[in-house]
Amino acid sequence: MKLFTQALIVVALAALGLVAVNPEAQNTADVVFKNGNVYTVNSSQPKAEAVAVKADRIVFVGSNIEAQRYVGKSTRVVDLQGKTVVPGMTDAHQHLPGVGFREMKLNLEGVTSLEDFLGQVKARLDQARSGEWVTGRGWIETFWKPPVFPTRTDLDKVAPNNPVVLTRADGHASVVNSAALRIAAVDKNTPSPFGGEISKDKQTGEPNGMLLDAAQGLVRRHIPATTPADAERAIELGVKRNVELGWTQIQDAGGGYQEIDLYKKLYGEGQIKLRIYKAVHGPGPSAARLLAEGPTIGGFDHRFTLRAIKVVSDGALGSRGAALLAPYSDAPDTSGFLTVKQEDLGPMLQTALKQGIQVETHAIGDRANRFTLDEYEKAFKAVPREQRKIAEPRWRIEHAQIVNLSDIPRFAKLGVIPSMQPSHAIGDLHFAPSRVGIPRLAGAYVWQTFIKSGVAIAGGSDAPVERGEPMIEFYAAVARKDQKGFSGEGWHPEEAASRDQALKMFTIWPAFAAFEEKLRGTIEVGKLADFTILSADIMKIPETEILKTRCVMTVIGGEIVFEAK
Repeated sequence: MKLFTQALIVVALAALGLVAVNPEAQNTADVVFKNGNVYTVNSSQPKAEAVAVKADRIVFVGSNIEAQRYVGKSTRVVDLQGKTVVPGMTDAHQHLPGVGFREMKLNLEGVTSLEDFLGQVKARLDQARSGEWVTGRGWIETFWKPPVFPTRTDLDKVAPNNPVVLTRADGHASVVNSAALRIAAVDKNTPSPFGGEISKDKQTGEPNGMLLDAAQGLVRRHIPATTPADAERAIELGVKRNVELGWTQIQDAGGGYQEIDLYKKLYGEGQIKLRIYKAVHGPGPSAARLLAEGPTIGGFDHRFTLRAIKVVSDGALGSRGAALLAPYSDAPDTSGFLTVKQEDLGPMLQTALKQGIQVETHAIGDRANRFTLDEYEKAFKAVPREQRKIAEPRWRIEHAQIVNLSDIPRFAKLGVIPSMQPSHAIGDLHFAPSRVGIPRLAGAYVWQTFIKSGVAIAGGSDAPVERGEPMIEFYAAVARKDQKGFSGEGWHPEEAASRDQALKMFTIWPAFAAFEEKLRGTIEVGKLADFTILSADIMKIPETEILKTRCVMTVIGGEIVFEAK
């Protein structure tokens, strides 16, 4: 009633000429994007031509003609010339600092042979100081002939003195040379730590240079610490690459408060426009701090949220660290291993439920997925809904790559979100059949089965494990073939996602997984003005053309943060 009275007073004063009323100032937009091919992911209005933005919010979605009424003297009008607009795309699983460090260190992506691998290492060593550590990442042996892991003997040929640590693309295994092993005092008598393995020669018992999962820490702790300046530079490089590719948010899976402090510093300085949904590793000090201090939600104008704990329950399939229910088909002496202890995990999960903290757990093998579902279910039973800060916790399993068929319905039953990276499937198709055998592929990368079971898949890239490009991920989801069009035996083409489903995997479903579905993920009035604008219509062009599609503009909060020249 008070507001109504105030409005009458304003109208009366305006009639007397004592106050100026400018309807245009209230209705005009700051920016109008017109002549677009807009896919809104809003079922009540799936297509549009134009979008109007005021401040950081969408105020209009519809036709070019209707949008004209939002154009005022100070409105910026952007003619999209038929380009395709989708809701701002989200990478639901990425390691942001790692993306930046990939650009700063020896990048071994695309190495096609052991000889090429060693050649690049030697070239880097030729530039190194005596005794300087040489580190790098990105190698994968799948297409080498033969496709076997490199060894310390291989590295010693080109690096007899400088310590060398080179991490496999998946991040779950590293090959090191003899110099690095000597510094770390790792020899034939060193036991493998829990959650890891020191690979050893079966005849001599000596370490062969391959360190899996937790065993990598035996050497890594001796590498000189990253300087704050280098860490900041890595974040800046990672952010730059992401916005240029069209990502408007990344969900940063893991890390600690040192990264968080840098994020906040860079946000405060206006250096970061990208939205970040952050998790810290746990169980451990960072998780304990988050549980004690509580989440940060919507900081820096909805740019930064910290409300999740990242658990790692096993290793990777490629390095045979993923925990399987039965032995590996191509290595019957191992079934992989779990990397978290039940007694450490259980209490943390219960506290997280009480404190309203989301949990996301890395689980690749079928044993790890079952273990995680079991532990989640125990926590849900131990902490009833009335004792939880959030009734619907939306806990996640990251990767969910190999799942026993009997466990798939449990995701929907428990309300667990599978957070999956389509590019893993089109890379792993070259070795997964030999690793797990054809029968277990029935539960491998089962996007369509998960969706039909009633769950939303949060789509991501796992960069720097993969390239981290949205068009590769979208293509992988709908094609289920590698980038050359290959799909192997038993690869279940029926598990490919439709294009509508794939678009949701990188827009509204990651928003849901981050409790942000009312804030972003679709193009509709009232939501944040985040858009990814593409060079081609990915909803209609042939599959192979998707890989050629590029981001031409990235809009975050109504601001054009990247525009292709």
